[in-house]
Amino acid sequence: MRIIRGIWKGRRINPPKNLPVRPTTDIAKEALFNVLENSYDFEELKILDLFAGTGSISYEFASRGAQKVTAIEQNSRCIEFINKTKEALQIKSLQAIRYDVFLFAAKTAEKFDLIFADPPYDCDELATLPNLIFENDLLNEDGVFVLEHPIEYDFESHSNFFQHRKYGKVNFSFFKK
Repeated sequence: MRIIRGIWKGRRINPPKNLPVRPTTDIAKEALFNVLENSYDFEELKILDLFAGTGSISYEFASRGAQKVTAIEQNSRCIEFINKTKEALQIKSLQAIRYDVFLFAAKTAEKFDLIFADPPYDCDELATLPNLIFENDLLNEDGVFVLEHPIEYDFESHSNFFQHRKYGKVNFSFFKK
């Protein structure tokens, strides 16, 4: 796993093999960030990374200068790894929080400019994530929610859906306020 662009461009991140994660592939991650970079100036954004896993997406946002990146992950070993990587790279804009994503979304009063979620593909509540984001009003005006999901899910009928992108076996659905 590597950081694709920004101040830590090319930096390899080697998570322990025993983490219960499925990181976004470099090809899909690069394609996603190409789409996002055409629409956003990351230096002004507050980012929320749900189901952060190894922190790969959080590092990309931080490397590109995001104002604040909040990574939410329930697994304590993943949080330890994110914090070790944060220290090694001296990332000041990243905060890793060990918390259940669904509880965090229901309790936080904070709003974000961009929310990314990469839930486990076997997550029973995966289909409810767009509603969770919008019912809890987690996005700022003009904010975007990006959900990574398997092809079996189709969100085109969701009232906030505006775009779908597919890169190999990785699917991203985009939603806006």
